[in-house]
Amino acid sequence: MAAERLRLGDHACLGPGGTGDGDSPWRVFTAYTRTSLARREKVLLVMDPDDLSNDEVVALLDQGSGQAVRARQSGQLSLRRNTEMYVPDGRFHEERTIEAYTDEVNRAYDEGWSGLSITADMGWAPRVNLDQDRLLEYEASVAPLFADPLFTAICWYDRKRFGDEFLAGMGRVHPLRVKARTDEVDVREGPEGEVVADVAESGPRTEFEVLREALARRESAGPSRLVLDLRDLCFMEAHCAWQLISLAASLPPGSQVTVRCGELLGLVLRQLGADEVPQLALSVEDEPGVSEGAEH
Repeated sequence: MAAERLRLGDHACLGPGGTGDGDSPWRVFTAYTRTSLARREKVLLVMDPDDLSNDEVVALLDQGSGQAVRARQSGQLSLRRNTEMYVPDGRFHEERTIEAYTDEVNRAYDEGWSGLSITADMGWAPRVNLDQDRLLEYEASVAPLFADPLFTAICWYDRKRFGDEFLAGMGRVHPLRVKARTDEVDVREGPEGEVVADVAESGPRTEFEVLREALARRESAGPSRLVLDLRDLCFMEAHCAWQLISLAASLPPGSQVTVRCGELLGLVLRQLGADEVPQLALSVEDEPGVSEGAEH
């Protein structure tokens, strides 16, 4: 899922286990932080010592809006280094780390925030040559932290530091996976043979391009069935929506494109004529719990 859809009580890793070589997690962290701040959750960013400075992080998150600056001043946004949180004396102790995070959750609650959202760069583990099996066991052991829905966490494991085999195991330990890119697209075959495309962001790869890619996987030129899941999509330009409707209308008779979306996107598509296209069906879902003040 997209980072913005995480809720208190969720424990996730970033991407299939981390981003690809050369990719930065900060675009995901920025979206996650802005959403959490808008929900009046305290945000704790646990970064690598070699990452950006605190001032650089705040500037990156803020982008001139003033939101991150105010959050840092009020204590709603907290910045720490992973060596400080996990190995303050150069050694890793599971119980100490869990206690430290429990204290952070309690502190956020005492300060009046609705919960605590964290991101944790797990690059501290190779620094102290921690056994990977022990790290897997630790991640599995923190489940009680999420039993009381006051805590949300994204753990980032850089593929360059950990390797694909370990990341596959770490992906199984975490209950949820956050899309490593906010414009990441998953295209797969559904249980009844339909093509399913999941989209997290309307960006350079618009819904029009995603739909074309999905339809290109058809084995015949006959009627097609496609499910386009836009429930993670926070915004769609009218031009993209119009392209989506036009492409659906160009499909052979008997085809069906089912668009799963929230109420706002459903309204945009209907205003542009979606209901007049026989090949297009809207499945509009309410999105409870999303703050009206969230910025996307």
